[in-house]
Amino acid sequence: MTEQGAHWTAEQVLSLAPDAASRTAGGKLGTAGPWSEAGSGEGTVWGLCKGSGSRPYQTVVDLADAAGPAYRCSCPSRKFPCKHALGLLLLWAGGDGSVPARAEPPDWAGQWLANRRERTEGKPPRGAGGSGAGPADPVAARRRAERRAERVTAGATELEQRLADLLRGGLAAAEQAGYGLWDETAARMVDAQAPGLAARVRELGAIPASGAGWPARLLEECALLHLLNEGWLRRDRLPDTLAATVRARLGLPAPADGTPVRDHWLVLAQYDTADPKVTTRRTWLHGAASGRTRLLLSYGAAGRAPELSLPVGLVLDAELSAHPGAGQSRSSLGERFAPPAPAAFRPPGTSTAEAAARYGEALCEDPWLESVPVTLDRVIPVPDGDLWQLADADADCALPLTRAARSRPGLWRLVALSGGAPVKVFGECGHHGFTPLTAWPEGTGEAVPLC
Repeated sequence: MTEQGAHWTAEQVLSLAPDAASRTAGGKLGTAGPWSEAGSGEGTVWGLCKGSGSRPYQTVVDLADAAGPAYRCSCPSRKFPCKHALGLLLLWAGGDGSVPARAEPPDWAGQWLANRRERTEGKPPRGAGGSGAGPADPVAARRRAERRAERVTAGATELEQRLADLLRGGLAAAEQAGYGLWDETAARMVDAQAPGLAARVRELGAIPASGAGWPARLLEECALLHLLNEGWLRRDRLPDTLAATVRARLGLPAPADGTPVRDHWLVLAQYDTADPKVTTRRTWLHGAASGRTRLLLSYGAAGRAPELSLPVGLVLDAELSAHPGAGQSRSSLGERFAPPAPAAFRPPGTSTAEAAARYGEALCEDPWLESVPVTLDRVIPVPDGDLWQLADADADCALPLTRAARSRPGLWRLVALSGGAPVKVFGECGHHGFTPLTAWPEGTGEAVPLC
């Protein structure tokens, strides 16, 4: 594990950071100055970091757990990993001898490690089942599902009426009403236990203030909402896979029911989105043998990072089970057989024209799909007036970057990494353009996270 860990890069360490502030603070602690008694051995890294108090913080990281890195620090931070764990891993990944290999960890680190491995020994892997709560009552579960379906149906019917009233009265009413109209409607959808409808309704409030052409954009989104409502109200007439997609878009939970697929899954990208109630982490994986690109979703309470954290650019030997739904890429992580390891391969790439075609084909199965995961081969970031695009190095075609991508620091990291030369880029391609998430320079360069 020590030899394996030496292949970690600073980018892979920083991809574990729970937020931008932790990434910056951890980067400042990635030098030998504040550290003492640092060491590593048997998949563990430890050290003492000087803080503002008289006693240094005790920091230890377990890298040998197949469930992913685990952290312990005596600092008062509630973030995992904290800035001290990130700084220690950066120091260790530097490979300059600041974190030497040692035969045994100090008592404080060894005791935590022994206790942790004793607790986890014999437990079923997270996501692999084995709950001790016992089997659920199928009759009670069916009744709960029926009651929720009735509430969702009432909500969808009410939303249909509200959309009809809006179109009958004219879209100008939406501009005059502001956010209040949509917030109240979204609250009604929450009461109806349809969080997917609530989220889409809430997004409509920003469209009238989005600049020229907003009526057409509002009408388009209203049409998609109408289509989703009708899909639910007529779900008995839909193919099973499309009906499952409608349920997923409404926010109704559906457990993973696909056959577990064991593969060596390359961690392509990982990023968080947050709202006032929950933080959602999206992790993209690509299977070396299966060739599939799958999405993991994990959640944390507001202000807390989700528990699952995987270093971008490493490989996970694990099983994934797919969730139901046509064109859905979401999976659940099952049993993990080894700690994350260095990658010996990159995902296969495609052209910008093929990426756009893939998104168009995916819309046939899921009309509400915002984007699809795509790896672009040999593209160059180039300016296009006030905008940016990724141009094919070998063809006369390009994809525009989304507004979100243009506002991120990752754009300039991508431009610097390319330097005018072709790069391989993984990201999400949709009707707003392409959002780059990870890049690989030509040759043998390591993965560089862009988000």
